[in-house]
Amino acid sequence: MYAAPPIPNLLVIRSPDIERAVTFYQAIGILFERHSHGKGPEHYASETCGFVFEIYPLRDQSSSTTNTRIGFSVDSVDGCLELLAKLNVDVVSTAKDSEWGKRAVVRDLDGHTVELVTPPNREAQTQMQHAPENA
Repeated sequence: MYAAPPIPNLLVIRSPDIERAVTFYQAIGILFERHSHGKGPEHYASETCGFVFEIYPLRDQSSSTTNTRIGFSVDSVDGCLELLAKLNVDVVSTAKDSEWGKRAVVRDLDGHTVELVTPPNREAQTQMQHAPENA
């Protein structure tokens, strides 16, 4: 029996300061809305092409997500690094060409390792994702 491979649709990280965390991710171009579900805590959520990225408050150290490595395809690694420099972000690996495209690795303001990459076909990828469904 054939089954299609799973498609990632959700990533949740936790932060001791969700406002500060959102500032980092907005600098690389992610748009967020404030959410709260039922009696759950207020948090931030972003949805792009069916993928939801959420930032929740850190309850305690046992719920830390800082060992999670996160990756984003971006229009310009260099542009993101310029904006992140204003936030004094720790650059783990400067922008270099790689087999995946131009790539850099930084730590967000909570310590999550974040990989930024501009693949050679980035423009084609974004055009396909935003194309009308009945085209």
